[in-house]
Amino acid sequence: MPSDADRIHDFLTSRHPCIRICTHDEYGSLMAVRDAAARVGLPVHVWSAIAGLTNDLFLNASGDSSTHNAGGALFVARRKLAPTQPGVMVFLDLADHLSDPRTLRALRELVHHTQRMAHEISSPMVADNARVATTTSSIILIDHNPAIHTFAAPISTLFEPTLPDAAQIESTIRSTLSRLNRASQIDVNVKRSTWTAMINNLHGLSLPQIDRIVSDAVFDDRALKDDDLPDMIDAKRKLIASDGVLEHVSSPTSLADIGGLDRLKSWLNARSASFTPEARDFGLTPPRGVLLLGVQGSGKSLCAKAISTAWSRPLLRLDPGTLYDRYVGESERRLRQALQQAEAMAPIVLWVDEIEKAFASAASRSSDGGLSQRMFGTLLTWMQERRAPVFFVATANDIEALPPELLRKGRFDEIFFVDLPGLEARHKIFSIHLAARKRDPKTFDLARLAAISDGYNGAEIEQAIIAALTTAFASKRTLDTALIEEALTTSPALSITMSEKIAALRTWAKGRTVPAE
Repeated sequence: MPSDADRIHDFLTSRHPCIRICTHDEYGSLMAVRDAAARVGLPVHVWSAIAGLTNDLFLNASGDSSTHNAGGALFVARRKLAPTQPGVMVFLDLADHLSDPRTLRALRELVHHTQRMAHEISSPMVADNARVATTTSSIILIDHNPAIHTFAAPISTLFEPTLPDAAQIESTIRSTLSRLNRASQIDVNVKRSTWTAMINNLHGLSLPQIDRIVSDAVFDDRALKDDDLPDMIDAKRKLIASDGVLEHVSSPTSLADIGGLDRLKSWLNARSASFTPEARDFGLTPPRGVLLLGVQGSGKSLCAKAISTAWSRPLLRLDPGTLYDRYVGESERRLRQALQQAEAMAPIVLWVDEIEKAFASAASRSSDGGLSQRMFGTLLTWMQERRAPVFFVATANDIEALPPELLRKGRFDEIFFVDLPGLEARHKIFSIHLAARKRDPKTFDLARLAAISDGYNGAEIEQAIIAALTTAFASKRTLDTALIEEALTTSPALSITMSEKIAALRTWAKGRTVPAE
């Protein structure tokens, strides 16, 4: 995979007049710009509101005092960049200044200026030797503010930084440890297997985030040891959650904790070894994903967690509701970034709960200017073209709200219909939830409870046990079959209140899906 410096180099040699980069890793982007510019022999000028316009890439030298103002800096930059003096002009955090119409106009004119220079260099009127010797200028906007897309999208090309690979992660860990050791000696005592696990678990983070996690692990005892790994994993979970799009879900649930769904369990167990090198050599490709369609409370979300445990894969939950942003293009960028992060962390399980709510507008005419359709299109393209071993699990309750494109063959390996649990499954569900609450299932009449709970889903059965426990505790009684039966009869099942909808769902699923049980 080409590095960020390689890709920026391609942008520069392709004579893009303006490139925008939205990132919190400003240092990493500056380093990539420096390396790319050096390859084509271009000087780099950098502007910030504090240093002004300077020739020092990392703003150590004071700049021209007349260029602290963004508009003034853009005007001076236009004078600096000439066909005979090309360069790369980097502006840091310019978005906050572009709400001023004069500053935005100055940026437009600077971009147009670089475009004219590129046309002059490419003109047939310019001698071939002059064209070879002359390289055009480029403007690069590095910003943490997604508003940069609103202001600069019409006049710039988007560049999305990649996440580091295993070699870059290991190099960063080593350089961080070396830096900390120079300040004060540290002890590094890590088994090779733990070292590899540390590298694997830091996938999906930027280099500054990796540096921070390693530094924090060393800070308390000036050492990096095997027992630091759980803390590093927890720190990564918090960093992912702070972005609000992906959530690292702790998943102690196993397939044995789910009552029924034997056909789904068998399908998953048969594919548990499909990610191994032996399976690849045998000609198998890793499974790509499943859609779990069914009645509310039937255990679909629990299945997503159990898949993660059964396959020993981290579970990431993508919350599409957090993707939508008021800035033009930012919602799509956040989705692409989340999917890129998921691929960087592969092999993993990626879970989208109630996917129909996230992309319902994509199935009809919406009032969001086509945003939902574009977002949905981005997801579909990723589902079809991804190469990393990301197993995609989507759950849905309402088939009518699902865009038909999602159900096309090839999107998922299989579409399972999760119906209300049958008699045997309800028997198992009662046993699981009673045992989870430190009660011996053998002391209850499970056959009767399973018989009278026809039409109840797994969540409703669990709530009946909780309600009976609450009553037993309040009245200082022992939990027994009668209390659970009373809790069931006083709370009508969802299958009664939504019988028409469930019947329609069953009718649609027949012949189109695989029964999970």
